[in-house]
Amino acid sequence: MHTNTIENLTHTVETLPWGGEVLVLNTGSVITSEDTAMLQALHSRDPKGIQSHLQKLAAKGSGNMMASFYVGYGHKSIGDCGTTVIFIEGVSMLAAKAVQDSQLYNGQECSTRYIDFKNHPFINPENLKCEDTSIYTKLREAYVSWFPQIADYVKSQNPREETEDEAMYEKAIKARTFDILRGFLPAGATTNVAWSGTLRQVADRLMYLRNHPLEEVRTLAETIKKAIMQAHPNSFGHKMYEATEEFNKKFMREAYYNNRSGIAHDVKLVHDGIDKNLLEEYRTFIDARPAKTELPKPIAISGTSRFSFTLDFGSWRDLQRHRAVIQLMPRLTTAYGFEQWYMNQLPESLRPVATELLKEIESELKNISENERQYFIPMGYKVPVLLSGDLPALVYLVELRANRFTHPTLQNKAVQLADIIEKTYNLKLHIDRNDIGRFDAKRGKQDITEK
Repeated sequence: MHTNTIENLTHTVETLPWGGEVLVLNTGSVITSEDTAMLQALHSRDPKGIQSHLQKLAAKGSGNMMASFYVGYGHKSIGDCGTTVIFIEGVSMLAAKAVQDSQLYNGQECSTRYIDFKNHPFINPENLKCEDTSIYTKLREAYVSWFPQIADYVKSQNPREETEDEAMYEKAIKARTFDILRGFLPAGATTNVAWSGTLRQVADRLMYLRNHPLEEVRTLAETIKKAIMQAHPNSFGHKMYEATEEFNKKFMREAYYNNRSGIAHDVKLVHDGIDKNLLEEYRTFIDARPAKTELPKPIAISGTSRFSFTLDFGSWRDLQRHRAVIQLMPRLTTAYGFEQWYMNQLPESLRPVATELLKEIESELKNISENERQYFIPMGYKVPVLLSGDLPALVYLVELRANRFTHPTLQNKAVQLADIIEKTYNLKLHIDRNDIGRFDAKRGKQDITEK
């Protein structure tokens, strides 16, 4: 059996006309992330070329170099040159959002729109175990027992057309039913998260996660560090400074959550920081932009604007996926009320039942501390949103989300945001305002399935 070594790996090489070359590295399950980081670091310091560095790597290994230069001497850019992928399973929606709360996050999470959560465990924050409490039992029973009634009601409101594929239609009905039911899923429902990042990004993010207000997230951070130090033993031994840890802890406990009051339900421009004179220098390109084309990123030099509104936590989870804008993490409470859209989508016979269920839950929540209370609150409750971004980022967000395949509650806010952007900055956005909330059987195609 042939065993790969660094010396016998075959890399893809293309020669440049003037004598240089481009080499795409074949790691061959031999070259690790720490190796790739050090190869790039050596490449920046020694002009002899990558083949020379590969020989040095084969002879010496990367471990001592990473430990010395990346961890020891703090050359953080070296950590940007190696990547890792972490799969996190069985954590709450709240923990998932904490991991993802970074503009540098790359990854995926379980979709409440395509996955049935009836058998997913719910995390009890009091003992960090997956177990049903009184609130959880009521919400799980509602999620399971209401499904067939809601699915039938959605069908009655959106009968299949003769030209529509039946299997695709049924999947679309199921997805819309999950759209409705997710409003009654607690944020303590467990999910899975994939996190792909550089060694540096992971190390930097763990600094904040280990000081998070929620014990579950702090425990998760320590567990990730334990696992990743085994996978990359020379890249995560950074010295911890007491003053830095205390500073991060104070910020995370006192200023991390967006607790601002008085935020209006509809989208509002609260700060216009875009230089319109500078923006006009790009007017030719702004006006000529075709559909499905992003605004060139250099236009971001004109500045950023800030918006506020409320949005149900279920849809805020989707909004948070837009890393190009900056958003504050909201604390999930019942203070802003339950999103009426979820109630309106229920069969009339279920609406009083759902209203009574939410009253019972709100009553039981009073005896739970405000941070741990978040686990038990259904994701249909609204949270305050405060986000800022440049025009390329904002335009991308609204054009992606103001369409019929987006959850209707987020789609509605995206259209409101689009209206403000068009009026304020004289931009033409490529969206269809007639699509708001429209059921489309083509959603049945959007799932990821094996063939």
